[in-house]
Amino acid sequence: MVNKEALYNFRFIILIISLVAIDLISKSFAINNLSLGESSTTLLPFIDILLIYNSGIAFGIFDNSGMLASNILLLVTLIILCYLIWMIIYEPQKNKKYSLSIITAGALGNIIDRVIDGQVTDFLHLEILNFSFFIFNFADAFITIGALLIIYFEIIYKPKNE
Repeated sequence: MVNKEALYNFRFIILIISLVAIDLISKSFAINNLSLGESSTTLLPFIDILLIYNSGIAFGIFDNSGMLASNILLLVTLIILCYLIWMIIYEPQKNKKYSLSIITAGALGNIIDRVIDGQVTDFLHLEILNFSFFIFNFADAFITIGALLIIYFEIIYKPKNE
């Protein structure tokens, strides 16, 4: 007989694996088909394709700080990943479990990329009205979307039983 809770939690594992696959496949495609630092195709009116590598954290902070900084960042993100997995397991609300799973997939995608290459591959360039905001990847987008969903579910949307 199949444990209903295990089957219920399996959907979140499948979501995480699927999103990590999307992220890693897209990074591989970018690496194999783009030239470093050269702007390419326009994906959307405000997103161009531009391959860069980030050895730091968000917005290039601590970029090119050496292997010690990169290893410390890797350790910190692994600790955060473990905490996210713990939160998914013990979170009672389904919508928050989905949000945490999306964040976890993004974190895991960037961790895998950092372990393999020592840096993270970014290739989606957000540019609005000729102002360059940042360059990111799908993992970063997943983390942002998941965080926005968590904020929404915590502040705006309250289930009837609360």
